[in-house]
Amino acid sequence: MTALSKNWLTEKHIDFEYKKYLLLAYLQDVGKQFGETKLYPWLAELIEHYKSTVAVRENKQNLKNLFPHRISGIDTITKQVNYENILSDDELMQELENIIAYAIPQFENRVEEGKNVYDIVEDHLHLQPVGIIPLNSEYGYMFLKGGKNVSTNVYEYQVTFFENATEKFKAIHTHFIKTFAATISTTFQSIKVDLIRENKHIPNPAVYSIESELTLPMEETFLPIAKRMLVRHISQAGNKAES
Repeated sequence: MTALSKNWLTEKHIDFEYKKYLLLAYLQDVGKQFGETKLYPWLAELIEHYKSTVAVRENKQNLKNLFPHRISGIDTITKQVNYENILSDDELMQELENIIAYAIPQFENRVEEGKNVYDIVEDHLHLQPVGIIPLNSEYGYMFLKGGKNVSTNVYEYQVTFFENATEKFKAIHTHFIKTFAATISTTFQSIKVDLIRENKHIPNPAVYSIESELTLPMEETFLPIAKRMLVRHISQAGNKAES
């Protein structure tokens, strides 16, 4: 997989053709992953590259600050070292602006492609509670099953909260427990009973199943999208309970 450095715009040669080559090689590899319905970590990384490039375009001073400075002299009175920004060439600045102007729509197109894959996958996932859900649904088990894989992957999950000065966020942490093979007697309810019997530290867990109509890569797609679905479901259920 071709990687694209966070500082790809300002590293090494500031040359349009060279940067175009780096960018297109990266985007081609990302497109290959999306074509195989593999979304993570590539979609999140791609969005971050896009946001960073847009931010640089909107604030040219940030662009100058990204570049190293060189010593221009020493003030003999204050004994302070003076620096100058090496980005002083108008032609070099114009080359960077051309690279940014080219890169942003390229990122946008690939991000849109990734989001379309995400939406298609999510439309084929179905979340259901297994049995009665306790009042505190912020920890419990998540069952993943779907496509050609008839077994059930079980994860223990816990939703945590954190906030900054303006917003509150929810994050979900998962831990793989085991895979239950499909048998005539194996149901989601029977798996839940087995888990409660085996794991005494969660006597009354919330349990959700998420089934997929598609055969999906587990770590790259099914699990991360299922986690987001579960957090959204728990948040919406909590909001309804408070209203």
